[in-house]
Amino acid sequence: MPDYRPALAYEALGDDAGAPFYDAVEAAVFPEHIIRYRNQRGAESVGLGGLGDDVWTDHFGRFAPLPDNLQRPLAVRYHGHQFRTYNADIGDGRGFLFAQLRDGEGRLLDLATKGSGQTPYSRFGDGRLTLKGGVREVLATEMLEALGVYTSKSFSLIETGEKLYRNDEPSPARSSVLVRLSHSHVRFGVFQRLAFEKNQAAISELVDYCVRHFYPELETKTGEDRVAAFYRGVIARTARLAAQWMAAGFVHGVLNTDNMNVTGESFDYGPWRFAPNADPSFTAAYFDEAGIYAFGRQAEACAWNLAQLGGALSRLAGEDALNGALQTFGDAYEEAMAAAFFRRLGIARSGADDFALVVNLLRWMNETGAGFEQVFFDWFCADAARAAQSPIAAIYEDEKFAAVRQRLASVKPVGADRLSHPYFQGKTPTTMLIDEVEAIWTAIAEADDWSVFEEKLNTIAIMREAYGFEASQYCALPSQD
Repeated sequence: MPDYRPALAYEALGDDAGAPFYDAVEAAVFPEHIIRYRNQRGAESVGLGGLGDDVWTDHFGRFAPLPDNLQRPLAVRYHGHQFRTYNADIGDGRGFLFAQLRDGEGRLLDLATKGSGQTPYSRFGDGRLTLKGGVREVLATEMLEALGVYTSKSFSLIETGEKLYRNDEPSPARSSVLVRLSHSHVRFGVFQRLAFEKNQAAISELVDYCVRHFYPELETKTGEDRVAAFYRGVIARTARLAAQWMAAGFVHGVLNTDNMNVTGESFDYGPWRFAPNADPSFTAAYFDEAGIYAFGRQAEACAWNLAQLGGALSRLAGEDALNGALQTFGDAYEEAMAAAFFRRLGIARSGADDFALVVNLLRWMNETGAGFEQVFFDWFCADAARAAQSPIAAIYEDEKFAAVRQRLASVKPVGADRLSHPYFQGKTPTTMLIDEVEAIWTAIAEADDWSVFEEKLNTIAIMREAYGFEASQYCALPSQD
């Protein structure tokens, strides 16, 4: 594996036993190992593309250590606000950090699990993941990457042959173990736990870890200036993520502080959904009765979570500096919305009124109920001739669309050659609405038919190629100083 570059970073935190950052744990022993998904692109990016299926299963189903990597998995310690109620009884309860490595550009990445067995934080859970949950996460990450969202990658999904009992799925349910590839699993909740424990030294150590690996442009800063600059960086990246979700029509569903990380990377998918239209009240989780994580409130949820992170960091920096940083979220989000929507539309930014186009477009989409993905497909590169051939072309003639149409007529396309891709020769886009997700799972559940799942992944790959968005890399934002 000549391109494989192990990097033991998180293990160096804390004392020899990991306190207060992690606990060394053992993986569950599963009766079966059937590879259901293997991310070959992701594997090649970290030098593991040449692994045969048997070796793949040993590492990502039986969790034999990768060469020169973690010898025992690490269950990360964290707390978190869950639906805005603080929970001090959580942590990596069905997952762990399995390995760390670097890609060809030297960036640190984590291989972490979901469904790999019980840990000290499992409470009354079995530490397992249903196969349906694993399939859903693969579908979410593949679709989000194709739509330009900075997301973790589903790296491996292996069916494990156990029967699980769940309240929200027909039981017994099939079991699986998922491995995800991510640039960071340092959740906001890790800082919250350290603040809860009043461990100022550990918070400082973790800030230094994050700066070293994710914000190297801040290495020259010290003391309170370093902490405040780090916080501003997390705020900017989180604003960018919230905007990318909106431009993808995506609802995460559980934006708890333990489901957000310091690199602004989307991860940990449970009851997610893609919105059929731009309804701001659309929710993903049936238990989100108050709609606090609804489609149109995701930025609000992110800002609230950032405030909790700021509270944890207040043990190292003054409140004025942290509050001042938090006040930048609104402007950062507005700018990120314009960037994300213009990129999705394939058009060049033109000035201070860019955000107005986003607002007007979303308002019109909400009022008309136009299909979310259909609109972006129709108007990619602002091609009015293509939009006129759309199955919903008639609504574009509506008077209420006139202002949006006029603005789109004045912009410059970006990468218009992409319209020659076969994907854009059809009349409808690839989507991932809940009925499609359920149809994919029904084929698997009733007939063990994986062809529908594989075909959907193929169509997403075609869409990803057509758009050419780069959403797989951690990249720095301009300085927030």
